[in-house]
Amino acid sequence: EVQLVESGGGLVQAGGSLRLSCAASGFTFDDYAIGWFRQAPGKEREGISCISSDGSTYFADSVKGRFTVSSDSAKNTVYLQMNSLKFEDIGLYYCAANRDCTGLDEYHYWGQGTQVTVSS
Repeated sequence: EVQLVESGGGLVQAGGSLRLSCAASGFTFDDYAIGWFRQAPGKEREGISCISSDGSTYFADSVKGRFTVSSDSAKNTVYLQMNSLKFEDIGLYYCAANRDCTGLDEYHYWGQGTQVTVSS
């Protein structure tokens, strides 16, 4: 059974940092890209980052320079390091798996999400 489990969300002050984890199981981790998405209240889910199977990384303009993504094949886990957090980063963060870094609708497997809240 394919599983993606996000963790690491929480409440942080503006300007602070969080590291999200996405633990994967049930598929060949090294063959898949892992994307990160978020959904803010009242808004559609948006893609914010992706790390492909060859290690290439992609970021939305809104997080470029503040977020980094990395992968640990030994742990089948992808990390999203989020620095300089802003109020607009508030949302439910999901990881998802697909063969390549593609559009949101093409991802096959999704986690349940972890909440990130930024306070003043």
